[in-house]
Amino acid sequence: MNLVVFEAEQWEAAAFGILRAKFDLNCTADSLVESNAAKFRDAEIITVFVNSNLTASVLAQLPNLKFIATRSTGFDHIDLECCARSGIAVANVPDYGDVTVAEHVFALLLSLARHLTAYRERAAHADFARANLRGFELYGKIMGVIGTGRIGRRVIQIARGFGMQVIAYDVTSRDALARELGFCYVDFHQLLSEADVVSLHLPAAPATTGLIGDAEFSLMKPGAVLINTARGNIVQIEALVRAIESGRLQAAGLDVLPLEPLIRDEAEVFRDRAVDETDLRSLLAYHFLTSAPNVLITPHVAYNTEDALRRLIATTIENIRAFSARRPLNLVGKEMPSYSDHNNQHLAKL
Repeated sequence: MNLVVFEAEQWEAAAFGILRAKFDLNCTADSLVESNAAKFRDAEIITVFVNSNLTASVLAQLPNLKFIATRSTGFDHIDLECCARSGIAVANVPDYGDVTVAEHVFALLLSLARHLTAYRERAAHADFARANLRGFELYGKIMGVIGTGRIGRRVIQIARGFGMQVIAYDVTSRDALARELGFCYVDFHQLLSEADVVSLHLPAAPATTGLIGDAEFSLMKPGAVLINTARGNIVQIEALVRAIESGRLQAAGLDVLPLEPLIRDEAEVFRDRAVDETDLRSLLAYHFLTSAPNVLITPHVAYNTEDALRRLIATTIENIRAFSARRPLNLVGKEMPSYSDHNNQHLAKL
């Protein structure tokens, strides 16, 4: 079978080499997008990362495609409805990065709490002043976790290790889990009003898009901290700017942002790509946030550790082998829940 590995770094191509004995293997550093899809029309199995955009028009150029193995937990870069109509199976990697992403939450939080970026800048210039950079402890603070899937649970465990109190919101409460980890479930609005730190652990879905906006920021404690390592479009970026600029939020740590492809290549604004006023306002908001001293942005790298990526590749190879043996694993589809075993429809009621 013809197998194409997209967005393959050199070490990934070497790892996938184990499949050469059974598959006609082609590894490329390119993402799969509309402009190059026709070159891969013979592909029967593909594996992609999140920078590939598998729209209906891309998939239409792959007439022999039978299986997509995404090297990610999320799959919002794949048109699942089109895959279902075309008989294309899709599998993800459900649990490779829970520890890695949860630890990144606290890398962001601790950096903000202790002003590490600003202190590093001062030290680089032999400035050992402490003025205007007084930090805060995590001990005794209230951590609000929205979404108690695999990553959310790891965040709760780490927060408890710091001596934080933890409250959580989820569409499905797990009382046994709450007792085991030492937290309590509260409703969505109560969490926003009580938490000193709000950490988001939800997927991209219609019900979660724009979930945190002006109304939600207005409910938060003055001086609260927002951490988002989930998906950029969960937070309304213009509302976030207003919350930071007004001082409502003390700080924000962001590993994800809306319009990440456009941010990566702002020259798209001047090409044929359709760019509307909302896109331009989001770009402007992004530039405000990158210059704000109390906002720490990392470029969607919370997953990026040696340990997590090795698990990612191993599971992807297992998914490919299982599909070829007609025993598919980790399949996802339009009708399936988008995270853990939750039902996102409940979020639409908030």
